[in-house]
Amino acid sequence: MKVSENILKWGMRLYPPLLLQRIWVQKIYKDFKGADIKINRSLFTLNFGKAIFGGTIYSGTDPFYAMLFGQILRNKNYHITIWLKSASIQFLKPARTDLFYKINITEEMIKEAETELNNKGVFVKTYAIEVYSKNKELTAIAKNEIYIRKK
Repeated sequence: MKVSENILKWGMRLYPPLLLQRIWVQKIYKDFKGADIKINRSLFTLNFGKAIFGGTIYSGTDPFYAMLFGQILRNKNYHITIWLKSASIQFLKPARTDLFYKINITEEMIKEAETELNNKGVFVKTYAIEVYSKNKELTAIAKNEIYIRKK
């Protein structure tokens, strides 16, 4: 479904799996070419060590590459199926503050996806997400493999 950047931002803010884990979309960039995400440390997201629960961090990185690529390609009139094919995360430090990350989708990334879709009908690629603490310390690295197929 095609939506505006603002509707997507608010839809994701109010989407229960993200809202209840205090995952907040701060901004969706123009033309869906990126997003700023905040994972709030709160009573609801703490583990026994008083850091943000790893599952919350993992969930916070899950939907965004597929969602943004989906909007970009649908706005270019591609009829596609898109989903997160696989994901992994490496926790580097306990998350004792709010966490932040940015996704940036460049023109080169879009062209690569379009080329593969037009030539092979399918595009599969893994993208890394670096998650930082409020103090700008690298806390986790997630890897999301997206799968896009022409209908």
